[in-house]
Amino acid sequence: MYKKILISFFCLILPAFFVAADELTLKKDAPKTYIVKKGDTLWDISGVFLKQPWLWPKLWRLNPEINNPHLIYPGDELRLVFDKNGQPMLVKGKPELKWSPKIRKQLKDQSPVSIIPLSEISAYLRYENLFTQEQVDTLPYVLGSDEGHKSSIDSFRLYIKGNLEQGKTYGIYNKGEKIIDPETNELIGYYAILVGTGKALRSGDIANKIPATLYLNSAKREVRSGALVVPVNDNQLLPAYYTMQAADETIKGKIIKAASDNREFAKLDVVMINKGQQDQVKLGDIMAISRQSPSVIETRHGPMYTKDASRWDKLASAEGSDYVMPSEKLGKLMIFKVYDQVSMGLILTTHKPIRLQDMVSAP
Repeated sequence: MYKKILISFFCLILPAFFVAADELTLKKDAPKTYIVKKGDTLWDISGVFLKQPWLWPKLWRLNPEINNPHLIYPGDELRLVFDKNGQPMLVKGKPELKWSPKIRKQLKDQSPVSIIPLSEISAYLRYENLFTQEQVDTLPYVLGSDEGHKSSIDSFRLYIKGNLEQGKTYGIYNKGEKIIDPETNELIGYYAILVGTGKALRSGDIANKIPATLYLNSAKREVRSGALVVPVNDNQLLPAYYTMQAADETIKGKIIKAASDNREFAKLDVVMINKGQQDQVKLGDIMAISRQSPSVIETRHGPMYTKDASRWDKLASAEGSDYVMPSEKLGKLMIFKVYDQVSMGLILTTHKPIRLQDMVSAP
């Protein structure tokens, strides 16, 4: 059910084209009225009227008719009007009530319209993490288990090098590959995969080489020695819903990792980009995904892609004959988790397979 709702939601946000940072542009076929339906989001409804649905806060300005756009209900009639400056805004109308002599109908579902709740996308989100070099060097880690096996599953007791808080729940992560920024060649951190959770039975005393004890109560895969141990709430909590908005125009980055580890990925895949909190990336940011078209060079045999041309053709070509082709938009993603230098995003729409090194920017 959630998947059907989510796919319908994403299909509605496809027609979004950037016109201006703060100027509302109505669609040519924007209706004068709209009846809110169950499953609608504020982004959905704004997309019915605007070419840029990410500017929904400007359309839902506070007015006597709509004091709180988060409390719009299915069955409400919304009317498109214009203020004294000619700017469009939505107000709540009064739909006609129709009664049947046989059936009494409930006109409103008492669940208000939200933006996009976590419950609708949680099935597609991954709880992988990113650890910095400092965290890898200092976090507690698994030494072994009470059974002496090389790997452990549910109901094992794990011994941890580090001091834990007794009774607290911890996440257990396998350290994965290095994440390198393709633009700076800087080590950003290590991709980490959640392999299980456990509860601390003994706090330990690492100063005297007494390990902590962790009861492994949920394992997604085998837990091996060296796995990192982190309090379960650290970098794992996600908001109940996402307020979506267009990403800042200054943000220009690249996709550097996919949770699937496939060569190509598509709608509802989770990816990592090389921009984070220090670059003004925010939760709910919508970004366009684009790809640079391959450059072309003039040779004695005619136009040829630069990557396919020989070294002689490149040297012999006239100055300026290496054409820089435009970049083309492929789809959109939404940021759902932000770190200092990177962010995790969910691909919302795409008409071509997405690849590593594809670019992201404001929509």
